[in-house]
Amino acid sequence: MKAVLLSALRRFPLLKAALKRGRDALLPTSSVSSHYVEMHGAAANIESARLRGAWQADALPFKQRELVDRQLADYRKGAAIDVFDVMVEALRGLPASEGKTSVLEVGCSSGFYSEVFNIADLDVDYAGADYSDAFIAMAREKYPAVKFEVEDATALRYSTNAFDVVISGCCLLHIPEYKAAVAETARVARRYAVFHRTPVVFDQPNRYFRKLAYGVETIEIHFNEPQFLELLRCHGLELLKTWTLSQDLAVAPTQAVRTYLCRVA
Repeated sequence: MKAVLLSALRRFPLLKAALKRGRDALLPTSSVSSHYVEMHGAAANIESARLRGAWQADALPFKQRELVDRQLADYRKGAAIDVFDVMVEALRGLPASEGKTSVLEVGCSSGFYSEVFNIADLDVDYAGADYSDAFIAMAREKYPAVKFEVEDATALRYSTNAFDVVISGCCLLHIPEYKAAVAETARVARRYAVFHRTPVVFDQPNRYFRKLAYGVETIEIHFNEPQFLELLRCHGLELLKTWTLSQDLAVAPTQAVRTYLCRVA
């Protein structure tokens, strides 16, 4: 029954958006993201700098993992989880390489995509990196056989072309120096780069928001899509495919959350 409901909501994005808005209004602390306040000009720069380290908060891994564990349990039962399905589809469609495909996820949080790929029977050699000591500690505890490192997405310590695929895992939107993070993703990737769950706008400049994520104050950037795609091209990344995960037509018809698969030129 739950799987049928989730499938129906994906087919009717306006209904899904309306239900989410109602839940956020009634139970704001239950939502992953809530209390959005848009920032402009100098205020955006000041707040972005102040909140750059927000995702290093010790409480976040436990709060996020509550949601992740429910999603993983459903996924094991065969339920469609859109954010998992898109990432698996992106990797499954890549040409085979000699031996296992090496994959680095930047912004891996507690490393749960290693479990997603295992459930989906993807034959990849996964490694994770995150700038949060607390997230990496949890990742190492939950997946002791997987290699995890504390790394800054804007200054990775991996060698150039170190991994077949580098995933920017829903972290770019929280990084004020996102251009440096894109450059580092492109540098470390040997064959492909994936920018997962990226919020974009189509006919306006980048938008900056202060929000609560699992109750913790942080920032969120919505990228002007043409400029974002040009940034990828400037770093030698050729766009192969785009998936739209959500598009709230009722609230912002020029806004979407997308995943981008790129080939290293």
